[in-house]
Amino acid sequence: MATTEELVTHQGGCHCKRVRWKVRAPSKVVCWDCNCTICLMRQNLHFIVPASQFELEKSSEEWLTLYTFETHQAKHLFCKVCGILSFYVPRSNPDGYAVTVRCVDPGTIEIGRIHTFDGQNWESSYSQSNISASSKQ
Repeated sequence: MATTEELVTHQGGCHCKRVRWKVRAPSKVVCWDCNCTICLMRQNLHFIVPASQFELEKSSEEWLTLYTFETHQAKHLFCKVCGILSFYVPRSNPDGYAVTVRCVDPGTIEIGRIHTFDGQNWESSYSQSNISASSKQ
């Protein structure tokens, strides 16, 4: 996340609105398009922020369920009611959150650049992409 850009507060959540959060990020975000097995299936386009810039509403915690697979490092948090994954802790950035850009409420956010992350070849893509810098302040 660029530190020279002014941060704004974006709000968003899942489809049924039981999971709600706020995130501080630029108004124009740099997104990642990943082709790992789960992101490819759900056509996930996300941006990454440091954990300190993400705030889950307390009332949302009871509506989340956790899914992990393979290395169990990524923490996929789905709404128990509508099934939407509006954010998660990515394997590439365990110190941050990946926010599904299409789950941000309209009016405050614009998609800037889109980087491709080759999740099917995770290790080589991770070392070449500099994605880990996305969650640094």
